[in-house]
Amino acid sequence: MIDAISLQRIDTLNPRLIAEAKAILGEAQAAMPTGVTVRITHALRTVAEQNALFAIGRTKPGRKVTNARGGDSFHNYGLALDFCLIVNGKASFTVDANWLKVIETFERYGWESGHHWKFTDSPHVQKTFGLSIADLKGGRRP
Repeated sequence: MIDAISLQRIDTLNPRLIAEAKAILGEAQAAMPTGVTVRITHALRTVAEQNALFAIGRTKPGRKVTNARGGDSFHNYGLALDFCLIVNGKASFTVDANWLKVIETFERYGWESGHHWKFTDSPHVQKTFGLSIADLKGGRRP
C-alpha cells in the first residue's frame, strides 16, 4: 500500500504521470520486504524551492544536492520525483538491493534514473516524454 504522504506528492506531478507513478510505486512497494516503505520525498518543485536546493553547498552550508538551478530541473515541470526508503520507521538513502528494485521498476516503464548519471542522483527518477529543459522553458509540455 502506498503511504498518504507519497500519494499527496505524486498528485503534484504532470497529470499525464500521476496514474502511472501511482501504479509504478504500488508495484515497487509490493516488492519491498516487511518494514520497508517507498516514500516519495519530492515531486513538483517551485523555481524558488529549486534555487534553495541549488544554493546548498554553494552559498549555504552542506554538500551539493543538485546541479540544476530553478527552471532547469524536470521537477519544476512535474516530470520528476525523488524517493527514499523508510526502513523500520527511519528514512534511508542507502543504495541497496531494495533501492535498486525501486529504480528498476521505474525504468521498466520508461523513466530515467539519476542513479546512472555522472553526477549520481540515486533518489531521482524522471519521465521527460523526449522533451528537453529548453523545450519546457519554451512552453512545450507533454
